[in-house]
Amino acid sequence: MKSLNRICVSIGRETIDDILAVADSVASQADVLEIRLDYLSLPAVSPFVNTLKIPLLFTNRPVWEGGEFSGDEEQRLGALIEAVAENSAYVDLELLAPEESHQRMQMALKESKTKLILSWHNFKNTPSREELLGHMAQMQDLGADIGKIITTANNHQDVLRVLQLQETAEKLNFPLIAFCMGRHGVVSRVATCGLGGYMTYCAVSEEEATAPGQLSVKTLREIYSLMGHRLIYEH
Repeated sequence: MKSLNRICVSIGRETIDDILAVADSVASQADVLEIRLDYLSLPAVSPFVNTLKIPLLFTNRPVWEGGEFSGDEEQRLGALIEAVAENSAYVDLELLAPEESHQRMQMALKESKTKLILSWHNFKNTPSREELLGHMAQMQDLGADIGKIITTANNHQDVLRVLQLQETAEKLNFPLIAFCMGRHGVVSRVATCGLGGYMTYCAVSEEEATAPGQLSVKTLREIYSLMGHRLIYEH
């Protein structure tokens, strides 16, 4: 499984106009833009699909998984299904979302080219390898095109445990996004793509990070440049 070293810039702003403005400023540095619908005061999909000519990932992260959305599940899922109907490149649905949400998403995906990212986040620590592999298996069983396992690293052993998941993912031919949050996890955000990871995430700026330890796209690209990475673009 060949790594494409995708850089996803995550954007969380309160208005559509703000997101469009900042998206225009960073699009040339990104392979994918993540539109965080949960940050918007009035979530919408079509303004981004109709305006931005770059692969888009739509995420509507609930508060129970570290996001900003606190409404009901039907409303939350509705915005993601709209993104599927618009044939966005990706949508992100939490592994721990209700069973009905998974079923509705799978029905919607039958008529779409959108790829499904099933995600799982741990904002406290990094579980055992067995538990992490169990989550990966669940993602496959639930029809994920791409898995996403993000933990919080409290030491370097946590980082290694998460990055080693790529070895299993490659054997299974299962595209996997895997790295760690927090100070100890920063190195994993840089290293993951070079180790087979499907994609890494960064922010417009350090001040606008949507997760702990997220680097700015400018910093990440400078690091990759110093490392001599040749990044492959999809747009």
